[in-house]
Order: sequence, then structure tokens, then C-alpha cells
Amino acid sequence: MRFKKLFLVVLLAMGTLSACSTSNNTDNSVSKSAALITDGKINDHSFNQSAWEGLEDYGTEYKLNKGADGYQYFQIKDKDDLKTGINKAIKQKYQTIFGLGSEAKSAITSAAKKHPNKNFVIMDDTIKGYPNIASVRFRKDEGAYLAGVAAASQTKTGKIGFIGGENSSVIRSFKHGFTKGVNNQAKKMHKKVTIYSQNIGNFTNTFKARTIAASMYGKDADIIFHAAGKAGSGLFQEARFINQARPAKDRVWVIGVDADQSDLGEYDAKGGQEANFVLTSVITGINVATKDIASRSYQDEFPGGKTITYDLKNNAVSILPGQIDPATWKYVQIARNKILAGKIKI
Repeated sequence: MRFKKLFLVVLLAMGTLSACSTSNNTDNSVSKSAALITDGKINDHSFNQSAWEGLEDYGTEYKLNKGADGYQYFQIKDKDDLKTGINKAIKQKYQTIFGLGSEAKSAITSAAKKHPNKNFVIMDDTIKGYPNIASVRFRKDEGAYLAGVAAASQTKTGKIGFIGGENSSVIRSFKHGFTKGVNNQAKKMHKKVTIYSQNIGNFTNTFKARTIAASMYGKDADIIFHAAGKAGSGLFQEARFINQARPAKDRVWVIGVDADQSDLGEYDAKGGQEANFVLTSVITGINVATKDIASRSYQDEFPGGKTITYDLKNNAVSILPGQIDPATWKYVQIARNKILAGKIKI
């Protein structure tokens, strides 16, 4: 989704020239190194964490050490520091650059022009016309569709919410898939389900996210799916506030996004019972893509000039079983199989 989180993985291709990228560096250790540049904490339960896990998996597979000549992350202050982060990574001899989403496009494009022998990757967006830039997209609508199936199946009130960040193509993809999943499953089960939907306008306004969540829960929504990045924490705050005053059996639910967000749903229900209000999480396999592109670069097969799409077929998009009941999980698996077979078009 295009959340305002930015990643850069910098990989220096060794020795021989690849079809899409070149390098004159013959130091094997440096040529295989990778770096992640992030505008937030590495353990954010979202894109940053997932991207770092992908690099860790890459390092483990190729026996690279964390740190110089291996893999590392650099945290910048905010998106305005992106060019500074890129330059720092290049200066320290890390080279192919992955930036996340539309916020990274300008910096990635500029750096690619100045450093034609470096490899760059734009994650969650597309840049065309540069032989040293690879674009990575995710079928967010497929994962969101499955979440919609789960929500429609498990809602008790027949009221469901969707909270998006800014109005971008990625958020529209989430919303479209989720809405279609809800409507199709509701029709299948002969249920009437109402969907409340509202965007925050950005990915940082926690207060507004909480206000929107309070309004939706106040109108009897019992499940809300968010695609709002950092701002989504406001939804979790409101769900916790509501649920702490209720027995666990009457809890309202949250559907997490991008990574497993179940840890954010732990709380004590009325009466002191330990419980969790995260129904499931829609997974975007940033870790899958990061490891894959890093591995391709390691093998001197960097896909410069191409757009690579990750989806259900390569397990880069999915939802977790979480606290979905067994009957609902069967519906989810049926829908997944139909998507893979081409019987459900999103």
C-alpha cells in the first residue's frame, strides 16, 4: 500500500555485467551486501519489519553477516531524508536500491540517473524507462478479498468498516478487493452486510483514525479492516478502549494489514480475562519480494527495466488464520482456490 514508509535495499552487483545493471567492483563481499533504509522503527509490525526479515533471510541463506559487507538497515528521520539515506548507503558501498511506494519515486529516479551502474528497486509502485530500476507490485486486492470473505462470514451485526490511509492506487486496491469479498460472500450466505468506508488522507494521523473507528464502531460495525500504515494504531487504540469494558465474547474486531499484527490486539477484557481482538491480518510479502530481488542480484540476474508482480500464487499475498472460526476459514480457502483457478476475478 502506499504508506509513507520507505525502504531501500542496496545491493552491489559483482564483477561481470548483468543484462540490466553493471558494476566494476570486484570485491565479492561488498558486491553481495544489502542495506535497508527505513523512515521508522524496524519492529513496526508492518513494512519495515517485514522488509528487514526478508534481508535477514537473504543473509542467512547466503551466509552473510549483519553489518559492513553483509546486510544492515539505516533509519532516517522521515521521507524528506530519503536522498540522504540513499547517498549514505552508496558511500558505504551498498548499491541496488529499493524504495517503498510513491514517496520514493522521485528519489529513486534521481539516484538512478546519477548512478547508472547501480541497481534500484521501487517497491509497491512502478517506474518505467530505466534499465537499472526494477518495479515491484503486489496484488493487494487478492489478500483483501479473502479478508472480505472472512469479515462477511463472521460479522454478527452485519456492519463492517474499512479505513484507508491516503487516496492512492494501492489503497483503492485494498478497498476494492475487500468490498468485493464482503459483497460476494454476503450474497453467497444470503446475508445483508453494510460496509462503512473512509480514508484518513494520510498514513500518520492516529487521532483521525481513532475518531473514524469510534464512529464506525458506534454505528454497530463489529469488524474493521485498516490499510492506514502508522495511522492504523488509532484503530487499535479505539478497539482496545471499547473491548476493555466488555466481556470477551462481545468484542469488536480489527483486521490487521501487511504483517501479522496480532500482538497489537492483546488486552484484558471486562472481568480480567486475557483476550485478543485481531481477527486476522492481510499479509503483503515485502519479505518475500525483498529476499527474492536480493537473491536475483546475488546471482547477477537483477530484473532491471521490469515490473514484477507478487500475488497468491507465489505466497507473497495471504491472510492468517488468526481467530477466524473453522467454518469461516473453509470459506476463505474455497475463495483462495477459486482465485488461483481463475474462477474468481477481482
